[in-house]
Amino acid sequence: MSSFLKQPRAVWAVAFACVIAFMGIGLVDPILKEIAVKLDATPSQVSLLFTSYMAIMGISMLVTGVVSSRIGPKRTLLAGLVLIIVFAGLAGLSGSVGAVIGFRAGWGLGNALFVATALSTIVSSSRGSVAQAIILFEAALGLGIASGPLIGGLLGEQSWRGPFFGVSALMTIALVATALFLPATPPQGRRTSLADPFRALRHPALLLLALVAIFYNLGFFTLLAAGPFALPTYGIMQIGWTFFGWGVLLALTSVWVAPLLQRWFGTLPTLTVVLGLFALDLAAMAVYAEHEPVVTAGIVVAGAFIGITNTLVTEAVMGAAPVERPVASAAYSFVRFTGGALGPFVALKLAEHVGLHAPFWFGAVAVAIGVVIVALGTPTIRRALHDAMPAHGSEAEAEAELVGDLA
Repeated sequence: MSSFLKQPRAVWAVAFACVIAFMGIGLVDPILKEIAVKLDATPSQVSLLFTSYMAIMGISMLVTGVVSSRIGPKRTLLAGLVLIIVFAGLAGLSGSVGAVIGFRAGWGLGNALFVATALSTIVSSSRGSVAQAIILFEAALGLGIASGPLIGGLLGEQSWRGPFFGVSALMTIALVATALFLPATPPQGRRTSLADPFRALRHPALLLLALVAIFYNLGFFTLLAAGPFALPTYGIMQIGWTFFGWGVLLALTSVWVAPLLQRWFGTLPTLTVVLGLFALDLAAMAVYAEHEPVVTAGIVVAGAFIGITNTLVTEAVMGAAPVERPVASAAYSFVRFTGGALGPFVALKLAEHVGLHAPFWFGAVAVAIGVVIVALGTPTIRRALHDAMPAHGSEAEAEAELVGDLA
């Protein structure tokens, strides 16, 4: 663990920026109901704060490799940070829900440029194995997601605009840290094209993992969007603390529990079981949607399942794809986020027209489909992970962790 923590300052600067970037996912959860009231919006309209953010983020993933291979990772990271600073600030200045939705889309573009490049930058710049670098990235992701709702709640109690201004200010600090500590990273290797991520999806294992991610993210973002509206008596800080608990479990399980289960049972068996448990958790919330204590417990517990799944799927993608890591990340993230973007909107439309239980049934069924895909695709994914091991040479030990079920 000590060697894992002894990373260059550049890695910690990028990891800190990742924390702030991922705050954006859960930041708006505590203020969703407040935004609906203040801007006279329906729940499904407010859900577009997630949909616009994720859809643009997913589509933009297609250009991250193109941009990075031409201007270099550092400039790409800085460009993404600047966009997040600008659009988060503009969202806080908005006077209508449509404007906030539009600026969240711009925020998603900045996040795409930053996040996809940050993962490959941490992997290439950190000390230790690829698996350890990915765990560091997932820890930053988890910490950001955990702190987002809490900071959103604290600032949101003052004004619904506060969380947006808070992210803009914190990202300015991250921008300065990245600019100072990350060495110049000129473009290396070949220039990628817009077609490369689509070509990467021709590889069956990567496509299967991306499809799993679609359905798992439908459940993930349905939980984020529908959760606050299933807690009608909760105030901003109560919702913030609920999703803080969810995020803490997500962070802890992604860093410590996922690698442990992976070593004991293997990547794919663990992923299958954990996704099944997540589907059951959503189903329980659907059955008891009118009981706030059950919904609260279900939200918090879901953090554990999401944390484990995030780590296992990300490592599997990076280990199984026979293409450059930035291309694999772009292809996977494109399918993952664009596919999952409709989840919040569909879920809250169901809540408006059917009832509070409907979004959770929708999420449970989506995640259950992901379980089926993992189960049917296990031989293909396992073979790809095994075949990739010799290609990584000195990283074979790290990749062996990804295929513990074969070792």
